[in-house]
Amino acid sequence: MNALTDGVQILRDAGGHPAFAVLPFAQYQALVSGKSKAEPAIPGKVVDLHFDKGLTPVAAWREHLRLTQAEVAARMGVTQAAFAQMEAAKRPRKATLEKIAAAMGLALEQLSW
Repeated sequence: MNALTDGVQILRDAGGHPAFAVLPFAQYQALVSGKSKAEPAIPGKVVDLHFDKGLTPVAAWREHLRLTQAEVAARMGVTQAAFAQMEAAKRPRKATLEKIAAAMGLALEQLSW
């Protein structure tokens, strides 16, 4: 690819789930050197899902990442029903958000807005 890009590209596996992130080399160098000051981003699509469809931030992220409740629940080691309750919570506990963020590969700040 010869085109310059400022953004990160997400490569998905055969099931459509995020598998790899491709980023500009300068960003990679900043990350491995510990000099990256970038704040965790929230894609516009996630914000749209929250405001347009009324989804919680957790549900909006899950849909954006094309994950099912069962997939996230399995990553967390809980049942789908338990995760559904966590996802629907208006004000989930910080500890709950930390576990969900880890299961989805996100930073806590990306879920708590």
